[in-house]
Amino acid sequence: MGSGTEAACGGLSRRRFVGLLGGAAAASALAACGDEGDSPDAQGTREAQEAREAQQGAPKQPSSSASPEPSPSASRSLSGPRPLYLGTYTSAEGGGKGIGVASYDSASGRVTGRGTITGVPDPSYLAVHPDGRTLYAANERERGAVTAVRLSDQKVLGSRATGGAHTCQVSVHPSGRWLLSADFGSGSVAVHPIDASGALGERTDKVVHTRPAPRSGQQGPHAHQFITSPDGGHVLAVDFGTDTVYSYRLNGTAGTLTEVAQAHTRSGAGPRHLTFHPGGRYAYLANEADDTVAVCSYTPSSGRLTIGKPQSTGSKADTNYPAQFAVTPDGRYAYLANRGDNTLARYAVEADGARLRLLGTVPVEGDFPRQIALSPDGGLLFAANQRSGTVSVFRVDGADGGLRLAGEPFASPVAVCALPL
Repeated sequence: MGSGTEAACGGLSRRRFVGLLGGAAAASALAACGDEGDSPDAQGTREAQEAREAQQGAPKQPSSSASPEPSPSASRSLSGPRPLYLGTYTSAEGGGKGIGVASYDSASGRVTGRGTITGVPDPSYLAVHPDGRTLYAANERERGAVTAVRLSDQKVLGSRATGGAHTCQVSVHPSGRWLLSADFGSGSVAVHPIDASGALGERTDKVVHTRPAPRSGQQGPHAHQFITSPDGGHVLAVDFGTDTVYSYRLNGTAGTLTEVAQAHTRSGAGPRHLTFHPGGRYAYLANEADDTVAVCSYTPSSGRLTIGKPQSTGSKADTNYPAQFAVTPDGRYAYLANRGDNTLARYAVEADGARLRLLGTVPVEGDFPRQIALSPDGGLLFAANQRSGTVSVFRVDGADGGLRLAGEPFASPVAVCALPL
C-alpha cells in the first residue's frame, strides 16, 4: 500500500508513523519533525523489538498454529473456500504475530480465520509465485529483507537481505525466476533469484535512486514499489522521494538491472503505487503526497512511461493519502484506496484505458485503508485497514462496478495487506 523514511522524533518509519497516527495528528507531528521523510536510522526501534521478542520467547521457526489451507489448485477454483493471506507489522503495538492465514467464500465474501504463519517479522506486503506454491513477504525493518514461505505446509524457506532499509513491497517476475523488492528507507530496489523449490538465492542486483535529487523536504530517495510491465519487457520502480518512476531492463540470465527511462511527476506529488490496465498500454498512478492520481501511457518497446495530468481522488477529507489502485480483470473499472478520507473511489475506465472518470466514493467501513486487492475473478474487493485492524470485503457489481459491503469487516491486527488467491 499500503500505500519508509524515519520520523526524526520517534524512530518510526514515515509509512508506519502516518499509519499509526490520525491524519491531522500525523501531519502535525511530521511538521514538528521538520520533514516528511527523514533519516532511515531505526536502530532504537529494532533493538527494542528484539528485546521484546527475547522476553516473550518469540519463535524463530514457523508454528503449526495455522489450519491446513486449500491447495494451489483449489485456489484457482471459482467456488468454495479460497486462501487469503494477511500482512501486518509484528513490531507495532497491537500488531500481528506473523502472516495471517484465512479463507474466504467467493460467493458471500465471508472471511474465516485459520491461524498464523510465525517466524516472519513485519510482513507488511505479500506476493505469490505464478505457480501458486510459494508466498513472499517484505520484511519492513531497518535491515531490509524478503522471506519465502512454502504454502503446502506453511514452512518458512528462509530470508535474504535486500541490502537496503525498510523493505516495503515485493512482486514476482512473470517468469517466476526473480523476486523484485523496494526499500523505502534507502530508496533502493533489489533482485533475488528464485530456485525451483521457491526459495530465494542471494541478491543479484541492487540499485539506489541517486538521480534526480530528492525533492525539497526529503533527505533521500524512497522507493515504494517495484513491478513488471504486463508485456514482461521491463520492470518499473516508483520512488516517493524523487517524484520519479524508473524503467529498467532486467537481464533474464544474470538478474541485473539497466535503467532505460525515467518519468517525472510534478514536484511534490510523492508517487506511491502504479497499477497497469490489462491492455498493457496504460497505467494509473497514486500520488500520496499531493492527494492526486494520474493516467500514464506506456510504450512496451522502450519501457518509457509518460505521466498525465493530476486528477481527483474523490476525497473530501482535509488530509488524505491515496494508497493504491486496483483494476478489474476486464479493465472496465478502477478503484482507489483513500487513507484519511477512508473511502474507496470508483472510476470508469474509458478509451481502452486512456481515461479515468470518477464515479464517486463509498466508505471503506474501516480506518486507513493501506492496501486493496481484487479476488482473481474480480468478484470481490478486499481492503486492509491499518488503524482499525480490519479487512473490509466488498462485492463488485459486474454491470456498473458498484461496491457493496459483504458483511462485517474481518478483524486482523494492524492489517496492512490482504492477498486473496
